[in-house]
Amino acid sequence: MKIVVIYGGKSAEHDISILTAFSIIKEIYFDYYQVQPVYITRSGQWLKGAPLTGPLAFEEALPLVASDKAAFATEPGQVSTGVEIKPCDIKEADTVIFPILHGPNGEDGTIQGLFEVLNMPYVGAGVLASACGMDKIVSKYLFQQAGIPQLPFVPFSKAEWKQNAELIYSRIEGTLLYPVFVKPANMGSSVGISKATNREELTQAIQTALKFDRRIVVEQGIDAREIECAVLGNEDVNTSVVGEVVKTVGFYDYNEKYINNTVELQIPAQLSDEVAQKVRKYAATAFRAIDGSGLSRCDFFLTETNDIYINEVNTMPGFTKFSMYPLLWEETGISYKDLVEELIQLALKRFAEKQENQVTV
Repeated sequence: MKIVVIYGGKSAEHDISILTAFSIIKEIYFDYYQVQPVYITRSGQWLKGAPLTGPLAFEEALPLVASDKAAFATEPGQVSTGVEIKPCDIKEADTVIFPILHGPNGEDGTIQGLFEVLNMPYVGAGVLASACGMDKIVSKYLFQQAGIPQLPFVPFSKAEWKQNAELIYSRIEGTLLYPVFVKPANMGSSVGISKATNREELTQAIQTALKFDRRIVVEQGIDAREIECAVLGNEDVNTSVVGEVVKTVGFYDYNEKYINNTVELQIPAQLSDEVAQKVRKYAATAFRAIDGSGLSRCDFFLTETNDIYINEVNTMPGFTKFSMYPLLWEETGISYKDLVEELIQLALKRFAEKQENQVTV
């Protein structure tokens, strides 16, 4: 069977996708699969790399340059090449797609719709779950409906901001207390997110967020621990032990997470059994609320009084060597390799069940 690994993409999380792809390709069982890399450039060009029968030696080989021949670099400094293809050219028999794409056009249901049209099995959430999980505003409404506690928030659009900024200020400052966090509705990995402690910082934070999305959500800041739980499954939802992002600074932005790597993870988190079980229950509820499948990482805030608030659900969490998701499952008893294999099998199972549900008239 062939595993088509799609990575890169047009979003601001392009580089994270490459790091994740390198880690996952390294852990695929090559005794059973051949890997077909497909790289999406920052401009949206699709390049098909040479088939792999083993892992690559270094991640710098993954970005491809268009050529009439596909070949991966064997030494640092060399350029890897790929042949330009159309998105529909990925369709082949006995193939599973592993989309390792973060952010818009990759994690928001867009590319999942392509896979559905091609009628191919793929790892991860479907169109609806991807779109809802990616959209911080829509997911908050779903969590609210599901009865999962969350912090107060104020959503608004770029058009509303341009039309009447004072009204937006009034909504935010009349509902929330400083500090607040300003986020693009559809980004991940802390891209475009800023903390604001006054109106001047709020204005700058909104302007920054609007560079990434036309819809913004401002959330109440809180002094709390950041805890995370991994979810795995389709209809049969399984949750991992709970981990914690131990903060040494007030807020981890993109650079701190992926460039400076100052994030410290504590797995398992030091929690009472009661709190841990409640977090796992909320994670499973959130997964079902967005109609999740395959995998997700659910992020929460935990206060000193053990109040739990959901932050967000990530339907394609990072798989880099620094990433929480695979580490949580390793602590729970599933190795990295077996986790990748389980995701492939879940994709095949979901696809087979969907074929059974198709009715012809």
